[in-house]
Amino acid sequence: MSEIKFEETVSFLLARVTTAFRNQLERRMGEIGLHGGQVFVLLELWKQDGLRQVDLAKRLSLSAPTVNKTLKGLAEVNLITNSRIDNDARSTRIFLTDRGRSIRGEIEAQWLELEESCLSGLTETERLVLFDLLGKLRTTYTGIGDGDEEV
Repeated sequence: MSEIKFEETVSFLLARVTTAFRNQLERRMGEIGLHGGQVFVLLELWKQDGLRQVDLAKRLSLSAPTVNKTLKGLAEVNLITNSRIDNDARSTRIFLTDRGRSIRGEIEAQWLELEESCLSGLTETERLVLFDLLGKLRTTYTGIGDGDEEV
């Protein structure tokens, strides 16, 4: 039996691209004082403010301790606040602060620059095909398809 040539597999290339993209995301978000993972929490709160911590974890497919650490970092820089739910002492709702809402423009600007640098070598057709293929891979890994809401 011959040995697998990992470097010649799609999985290997996808892992390498993911790492490179994540490094660029961290750099871009670092320019505005954030970590890459924090942005995804903000994205969810911009869609629906006041989510419970457990719902954020589910939507982001992250463990509760990971979300808790991310939320602490966002609270330290005054982007979110949290409050206990009156009838459930174990549940916490997360709310954007005014700064958490206003930083969206800075994040969008960095995100668009990241998007353009990531895709700059592709034609419009290649960009569309890539978007479609990545959506299919996401569905394969998560079971969540285009238009399906992560809840």
